[in-house]
Amino acid sequence: MGRILRPDARTVAVLAALAALAALVVLLSWHPAGILTVALALLVVLLATVTGTAVAALRDRDARAEHGEAPAGQPDALLAGIDADTLDALDSAAVRARLGGVSDR
Repeated sequence: MGRILRPDARTVAVLAALAALAALVVLLSWHPAGILTVALALLVVLLATVTGTAVAALRDRDARAEHGEAPAGQPDALLAGIDADTLDALDSAAVRARLGGVSDR
């Protein structure tokens, strides 16, 4: 049941793109007056944004699958075992030495 409620990024991208195209066709063919024009235009922008975000998530997922789970040199990969309390308690020079020379600037 959880799979039905959370479609993958490819499905979201396709559905949002089709909905944006349909809203754009309606907006261009039927020229509604007033607030309906603004609402349809905002709907097209929102659906295009959802499409772009889903495509970016898909590319990110493909890149992570191709290069491994966490790319080397990324701060997320380097700080995986350190929480905020530990960082506060440790000397910043010691943290930099442990992380292999990562600059905080």
